[in-house]
Amino acid sequence: MSNGKILLVDDEPAFRQLAQSWLNQSGYQVETAADLNMARSKLGGFDADLILLDLSLPPQFDPQHTLDALPDFSSRPVIILTGHAERQLALDAIARGAWDFIAKPVDPDLLAVVIKRALNKHQLDNELKQLKQQVSAGGTGRLIGVSTAMEAMRTLIQRIAPTDVRVLVTGPSGTGKEVISRALHELSQRSDKPFVSVHCGAIPADLLESELFGYVKGAFTGADKDRPGLLKLADTGTLFLDEIGEMPLPMQVKLLRVLQEGTYFPVGGREQHKINIRLISATNANLPDLVKKGLFREDLYYRIKGITLETLALSERSQDIPLLLQFFLEQLSKQHGQAVRLDSMALSWFLQRDWPGNIRELKNTLESVAAVAQDGVISMADISLLHPEAAAAQLHNAQTTVQENSLLLDEAVQALEIRLIKQAMQQSGGNKSKAARLLGLSRQGLLKKIDRYQLAV
Repeated sequence: MSNGKILLVDDEPAFRQLAQSWLNQSGYQVETAADLNMARSKLGGFDADLILLDLSLPPQFDPQHTLDALPDFSSRPVIILTGHAERQLALDAIARGAWDFIAKPVDPDLLAVVIKRALNKHQLDNELKQLKQQVSAGGTGRLIGVSTAMEAMRTLIQRIAPTDVRVLVTGPSGTGKEVISRALHELSQRSDKPFVSVHCGAIPADLLESELFGYVKGAFTGADKDRPGLLKLADTGTLFLDEIGEMPLPMQVKLLRVLQEGTYFPVGGREQHKINIRLISATNANLPDLVKKGLFREDLYYRIKGITLETLALSERSQDIPLLLQFFLEQLSKQHGQAVRLDSMALSWFLQRDWPGNIRELKNTLESVAAVAQDGVISMADISLLHPEAAAAQLHNAQTTVQENSLLLDEAVQALEIRLIKQAMQQSGGNKSKAARLLGLSRQGLLKKIDRYQLAV
């Protein structure tokens, strides 16, 4: 088992052999090189976690020439090893990005400590980068949260996305039903095909049929040319019918025929069109209740439900709020061209507040207070401009609340790390080396994380 991969660059063969032997005994995988060109070549096939670099290398044997090459190795820690134990050289090396500077003859115990610290820092940097990439990625990466409900949702989506099973997403408004539907599409075999979203309640009943099915020239007054409908645009891809509970009953009959036969007629047309779509529907209504009241067809309900995914109100997964705030703040930072953050009092207010409008309300509120904030720092003064009741409600025991919320955020990030590791292990079929590559970690880095969290993988 390797503790990490090290590239040793030194022109002295005896030192290379002895150092390689000692490092191997310490659990490291080691490759060696005698000069800078050989080092660059080695890195093409040996992804070192750390580089031990002698300053006096052939053919120049000029420490400054070696220091000039440090940017070539900037993606991992570089520890300088040299017999030129000059203070200015050390300062120059650190200024140009070296991790540390150790004079020869090398003290093995000191080198062991420095290597361990450098590798730990490198591992943490990679983990942080990977977490940020996962949070901002497509697919399930946009399903932010560490609650049990979100864990279960991500697992279900990963399992059913590659199939063509019809999905019904239910839950309160503002809980991310369209985000879930897009994740299903992006992880499906139709991900390179269209994703067409239709809000059934936003289109007038008398226009919904022509919007979905399209029409031919002369079908009605104003139809001066053929026009393809949204069904045609979604062909071979995914059709997302949002708020399907608001679809008029006559349109429900026609949609049922499409789902049963895979064909439809444009309005005013006599030529039958075939269609191949994956259907995802969403609603905040209770469809079984609508069926009992005669407002939704029972046969259509059983056609669209396939697998039902239920989203929860934000109040039922409040532990997800810190990560949602972090995600939205990163988006705002990109839009504003500068870092946007919450000060401690403002963070406390966001974490304590009830969000009846769920994620949509949380996001919109954050965007509005960010618009009035100065220098990218959102304070209680900014929040109070738009929410006058906020200041008085927040003063009571604010400092204690901030400390508690900081702990909550730390726990959330740890839980996210654990989830990412489990996900990578599942995707790699239990192959730790492959899982490490998916996470952007060294294999040893992954093993240390598994041991740290005592994961049974």
